[in-house]
Amino acid sequence: MNYQISNHFLTVTVSSHGAEIQSVRDQNTNREYMWQADPTIWGRHAPVLFPFVGRLKNDQYTYQGKVYHMGQHGFARDLEFELERQEKEALVFLLKDSPETFKNYPFHFEFRVTYRLLNNLVQVKFNVKNLTDHEMIFGVGGHPGFNVPLEDGLKKEDYYFSFLPSTSRIQVPLKAPYVDWPNRSLAATDSLISLSDHLFKNDALIFELSGETKISLRTEKSDYHINVWIPEAPFVGVWSQYPKTGPYVCIEPWWGLADLWQHDGNLETKRGMNHLDAGQDFETRFSMAFHDHAI
Repeated sequence: MNYQISNHFLTVTVSSHGAEIQSVRDQNTNREYMWQADPTIWGRHAPVLFPFVGRLKNDQYTYQGKVYHMGQHGFARDLEFELERQEKEALVFLLKDSPETFKNYPFHFEFRVTYRLLNNLVQVKFNVKNLTDHEMIFGVGGHPGFNVPLEDGLKKEDYYFSFLPSTSRIQVPLKAPYVDWPNRSLAATDSLISLSDHLFKNDALIFELSGETKISLRTEKSDYHINVWIPEAPFVGVWSQYPKTGPYVCIEPWWGLADLWQHDGNLETKRGMNHLDAGQDFETRFSMAFHDHAI
């Protein structure tokens, strides 16, 4: 089922299936900011990634000596969440473990996704509570897809990414679809990165983050731009489909990583995972600000 929140700037529609944003529309121009999930290109809008980010080797992992199976980005994006609370400008969705999830992920948990409107900004908050009597290991992340271009007469190549603070960052390459950790290198995110389909010929661009980061999607040919504020994620992925292409791009804050290509499959030693003690909570967030002519 779909649920809506709105204010003077934006109307946001979120589905209880996967707790996934379906639409963010400008109240003044009716402009749709989110990719509309064309199934012939990429059939999702903004999936929530939990309890894994990226792909596991052979779609499986080992925990305490037992093998479990898990698809790319985990199961949350394909499950029905409960609407726990609705306010005029906020929605809270809840996913609890079940006998079905326990077969593939042997932990008891509560996973909440909160969407909150603050003027022209959509805040996304993740909360994980460990209900197991021992340590829980998990990954979590966002995967919002944005329409680009948004104006007649423009093309994807008219846009670029800018990073703040302006500094070089470590880029984490992929040995598709796994992480090639030993070959990380310094990338010049202190300058503009021009957007094009060819930019993603080797899959997502992944960067290590340290401290609060703002990634902007802009063009000099329009006032419209998006800011994605990431206060504390250790990684961000920037991605669009290739070689099949479409008019969208994703900016993805990650608290987790795909398997390293040389990883032995053990969950306990998987790089980039979060370790949460029994009874404890993990909470984090990111925000998306939409700037248009009328804002």
